[in-house]
Amino acid sequence: MKNGNKHNIILIGMPGAGKSTVGVVLAKRMGYRFLDSDLVIQERTGKLLYQLMEIHGLEGFLKIENQVNASLDCDGYVIATGGSVVYGREAMDHLKDIGTIVYLKLPYRGIEERLGDLNARGVALKPNQTLLSLYEERCPLYEQYADVVMECGAKQVRTVVEELAKILKQE
Repeated sequence: MKNGNKHNIILIGMPGAGKSTVGVVLAKRMGYRFLDSDLVIQERTGKLLYQLMEIHGLEGFLKIENQVNASLDCDGYVIATGGSVVYGREAMDHLKDIGTIVYLKLPYRGIEERLGDLNARGVALKPNQTLLSLYEERCPLYEQYADVVMECGAKQVRTVVEELAKILKQE
């Protein structure tokens, strides 16, 4: 890890890409702690993600998400972010400063199969937006911010973690 004085691994990607699952296992493998930024948002606001979207709307939620992620102050963590974190420039600039950003990339079909009820998951969708259009909108942003792109495809979690551990130890 090279960025700034802080050494974190930040996982970005679509909802259902496995950021939290891979994050926990990767943290154990690398000797890091684990942080889920969605849980930090919930702790700081006292509300669940879907409640924040109901109360504040999509734009208001994205503003809260951006503020919380831009204020994370930690070292030695694997951080799993929400899928919409890439909409917040301040958050992404800050995360890039405090660690290595890893994009967990999955083909659209894989995301579609893994996701159940999008609203229950707190997926940040615009009115009438489909999962496919969301995928097509976000993928270029994930690519733009990523220091490392990890093709996850049909790989098992342990395979993804082993490959990432090798790559990240070389940085």
